[in-house]
Amino acid sequence: MDSGLKREIEQKVRAGERLSYDDGVALYDCDDLAWLGGLAHEVRTAKNGETVVFNVNRHLNMTNVCSASCAYCSFQRKPGEKDAYTMRIEEAVRLAKDMESEGLTELHIVNGLHPNLPWRYYPRSLRALKEVLPNVSLKAFTATEIHWFEKISGLSADEILDELIDAGLESLTGGGAEIFDWEVRQHIVDHATHWEDWSRIHRLAHSKGLKTPCTMLYGHIEEPRHRVDHVLRLRELQDETGGFQVFIPLRYQHDGAKPADGKVRNRLEERTQMATPAESLKTFAVSRLLFDNVPHVKCFWVMHGLSLAQLSLNFGVDDLDGSVVEYKITHDADRYGTPNTMHREGLLDLIRDAGFTPVERNTRYEVVRQYDGPTPLAERRAEPQPMWS
Repeated sequence: MDSGLKREIEQKVRAGERLSYDDGVALYDCDDLAWLGGLAHEVRTAKNGETVVFNVNRHLNMTNVCSASCAYCSFQRKPGEKDAYTMRIEEAVRLAKDMESEGLTELHIVNGLHPNLPWRYYPRSLRALKEVLPNVSLKAFTATEIHWFEKISGLSADEILDELIDAGLESLTGGGAEIFDWEVRQHIVDHATHWEDWSRIHRLAHSKGLKTPCTMLYGHIEEPRHRVDHVLRLRELQDETGGFQVFIPLRYQHDGAKPADGKVRNRLEERTQMATPAESLKTFAVSRLLFDNVPHVKCFWVMHGLSLAQLSLNFGVDDLDGSVVEYKITHDADRYGTPNTMHREGLLDLIRDAGFTPVERNTRYEVVRQYDGPTPLAERRAEPQPMWS
């Protein structure tokens, strides 16, 4: 990118002028990572100051049985496979209750598209979970799952969302988005939920007062232009509904080890390379610059590692997700040693060591607690600091 185009984009950003598709493609083509990060950090700081938000959450995957066989997914299992599982509602409740310690504020629930479970299993699960965890927000189901519920129930998404909200649902999850452009999507996704239905369901959720995240799976067979197209579709929907709270770029993962049953589920691995740290930082920065109407950009540290998560805070990111404890969807794939668990104190240390002030939030991005900021740099470096891997 030449200096003239850099100045033009800087002027647009500082004047609050919306960046275009061509601007987004040019930003991805730029090799000046420091300049990109600096501009994205300028926008991030104007929106959110020097704070980094996180929450105390847990992930619950009630079944890994799935009718789809998406090309990137190592989590899904077919009925009868050795390590396929489906929890009884009582088992899910027991596990969730065991997670309650540490001031848990959110339970994040995503499942496979189970071919045999009845629709009623899902609202009953939420009701049972809410009964034992009345002060914990239930962030549950992707738009893909809601679309699946339409198929197995014969109900409309409107009716389904009403029943789930009545059962305790407070937010959908952002999954199922992957990459919306059909040029890519037809090669990676093996279910019927594409942009038209994904956007329809989130639009409907927003109309009912739910706030939701939106996501993008990057670093596989897509090109930068597909990422830009993906973000701009979401930006246009946000103009319409205002219901997205956060954008989450999710890094595509290779399998770090051969599966125990020898079955290859990630069919993209032989023809892809995972995004490098520099490419991830660029993706965060460009996303922050394009997304002028979404308040937050999140680095899901489980998929990126802790060191990159710290660096991302200077590339447009202001949200580090939460404590997580177990995230089977990624860990069934990568096995790279990213920790399952970050307790509250670990997240506080991670954020402060990066030079920011931690703020604990809930699912609605309301402040639960604001913590002291980082100690002065000289004091922080007076003793050896923790090494995050």
